[in-house]
Amino acid sequence: MDAPQQPTTPEPPAGSIRERANSRLMLKLIGFALGAFGFGFALVPLYEVLCDITGVGNPKDLLRASFVDPAEATAADDSRLVTVEFVGDLPSVGNWEFRPVIAEMKVHPGRLYEVDYVAHNLTGRDTVANAIPNVAPGKATAFFRKTECFCFVPQHFAKDEERVMPVRFVVDPNLPKSIDRITLSYVFHDNSTRVAALKD
Repeated sequence: MDAPQQPTTPEPPAGSIRERANSRLMLKLIGFALGAFGFGFALVPLYEVLCDITGVGNPKDLLRASFVDPAEATAADDSRLVTVEFVGDLPSVGNWEFRPVIAEMKVHPGRLYEVDYVAHNLTGRDTVANAIPNVAPGKATAFFRKTECFCFVPQHFAKDEERVMPVRFVVDPNLPKSIDRITLSYVFHDNSTRVAALKD
């Protein structure tokens, strides 16, 4: 006597399997895109938290330290000297000369000082450039105050123009005693896309 045959489940059409796989893949891709968007949106506050923790590159400190009223340059501490080093960097792309006139100077906290940077446009055309500052160590950022600075302001250069750009600064007397050396550096970027905007 033959054994009873088990009922067989019909296999779904190949097209249906492919459609379900495509739907799952589409949902995964949408989820990944939304996650990437959310992560990018959260980068700014995450960066600020990281800056607060490490004390490096804090945009609030940079803004607060960018400019100061010259009247605040009082109560000099003549008993203390701090070495300020000056650095000028150029990106890998662009024909420029950019350098400080002196490499470093010793300053008394609370006194107003001035140093010059020289920029020379060798691009062969009119252009615009920006200087982005950085102060190191990061803990010194809030104590390095500028009264005059070419940074954050687009600088228009004619073809082959060379310009001396001053920076006036004061080191806050409240600078921690453990810091006896500060580096002020600028990265000079060619930003020729602003030329048309300036001519309008």
